[in-house]
This record gives sequence, structure tokens and C-alpha cells, in this order.
Amino acid sequence: MPRAEVGTPKYLANKMKAKGLQRLRWYCQICEKQCRDENGFKCHTQSESHLRQMLVVGESAGKHISDFSMQFQHDFVQLLSRRFGTKRVKANNVYQEFIQDKSHLHMNATRWVTLTEFVKHLGRTGVARVDETEKGWFIAWIDNSPKALAKQEASMKKERMTVSDEQRERTLIEEQIERAAAEAEVSGPGSKSEDSPPVEVAGLQRDETTEKVVLSFTPKTTSAVATGGLKLNPLKPALNPLKSTNPLKRPNVFKQATTPSSSATSSVAPESDKVIGKKRGAPMSAAERLIFDEQERKRRRMEREAA
Repeated sequence: MPRAEVGTPKYLANKMKAKGLQRLRWYCQICEKQCRDENGFKCHTQSESHLRQMLVVGESAGKHISDFSMQFQHDFVQLLSRRFGTKRVKANNVYQEFIQDKSHLHMNATRWVTLTEFVKHLGRTGVARVDETEKGWFIAWIDNSPKALAKQEASMKKERMTVSDEQRERTLIEEQIERAAAEAEVSGPGSKSEDSPPVEVAGLQRDETTEKVVLSFTPKTTSAVATGGLKLNPLKPALNPLKSTNPLKRPNVFKQATTPSSSATSSVAPESDKVIGKKRGAPMSAAERLIFDEQERKRRRMEREAA
């Protein structure tokens, strides 16, 4: 019986009956025909059109099965990558979404009999990461596109740049320790001289006979001497060499200016001796020398003014 023409009531009735998913075993991939029951599928396999198609396929059955398998894998992986990306998902959920399309390529036309074998094939070929759990098989798509690889390389480069100097030093120290251990194993235990005494590591240890060290900034007392502890004397302020302990009173030059020159010369000379506080032949300090020079300049100026 020929098929109903498109748009006729018979065609619409057949479409309404075929709505929804049908049995996979009643679908003929060669003729792309879905039967609704076993009797209809049996009648289809005995029809002339189906037998003619089977003769064509029988000439190169392996080629047709390989093409169907490649097409099925391509469509399945495309749905997995676009719908779920690189996220881990249950394989049966992906397959249920894949078969929602009535025009999809059915698995009974491929070389995989079950979904488990197909999932294992994806794991072996490196298309997806596959793991089996109590809930079933889970898959995650591996993005091997050039853009994804470049992005991954850029992220790894950024991580390497953000590694702190402390981590780098720790890594170098670990490498040096491993290298030293490897060299020690290569040299062997016989390389060390047996006559040499073992080296003792000196640690922060205190013997019982060692006296206790006490640090204190208080003045030294008799109690500290009796106990035998160490005491530090308080610091004394440093003396300024330019300042004398007994500063001399400087003469008043304004009172001396009123006296005559003869008396000024006689009175200034003894003042210089008082300022110096020593004999003329004795050595003078730097402060005394400055005072003496200043008085001499004042005396000479007063003599010129008196003259």
C-alpha cells in the first residue's frame, strides 16, 4: 500500500499516531521508517523497497555501519558540548535528550549495542572523562579546541606569575635537599673516614653548675654582689669638653671703658690672668683659649678708642 500524500487526512492521522517516542527495535534506519508494532515492522521488512535497500547495503555493510557510527558519535558529542559543556553529567540524561528528536540517528544502526559500550568508547578515545558510580555512568566533555587550549595556557601562565617569592624559595630549597640526598646516596657510606670522631652539634644547653646571668639597670647593691649575679651600672651623661665645670665670669667691658688708658691696661692684664685661671706658662684648654682671644680683641679695641 503506498504512503499517504503530504497534507491528506491519512497523512495527518499517521503523524498523530506517530507522535511521541516509539520502540527503537521497530525502527528501520535504512528506510528511515518507524513502525508502531511488531506486526507492522515484520510487514515492512518483507516489503520490496526494504529488500532492495538491504541489497544495496549488503554490498558494503561495514562502510555503512561505520558511517552511521561516526554520525551518531558526532551528534551525541555536539549535544553534550553545547548543552552541558565541560560539566560532569549522567550519560543516560544526555541520551534521553538526544533521542527527543524523532529524526535522530538510532543506536541500533551503529556498532554499539548498548549505551555503556558507547560511553566506554568515548572514554578510551579521549573525547570525554568517564567514571562509573552507583547511580550509573557519568561523562564530562573534554574541550580540545585551539581556543580552549590557548585560554588554559594563559591561565596557567598567570598562575605561575602569581607564585610568591617564598614559594619559589621553598621549591628551590626542596630541590637542593633532594639533590644533596641523591649525591649522598651516590657517594655511599664508605666515603666518610672511619677514624674521624663524630661531630657533636652544640645546642642551647645549660649545665647545672653554670651560674645564673641576671641583667639589671638598677645601681649596684650589696645583694647583687652576694648572689654573684651580673649587674650593669647606670649610664652617665657625657661631658661637653667646650663647657668648663667652673665657668668664669666674663668682665664687663663697658665699665672699664670709662677708666684712663694707663689704668685700663693695668686692670685688664690682671683680668686676663683671672679669666685664664692659670699662669701664663701653663697649657690652656680650647675653651680657655677662646675666652682669652676674645678678651684680647676687646682690650685692643678699648685701647684704640682711648687713644
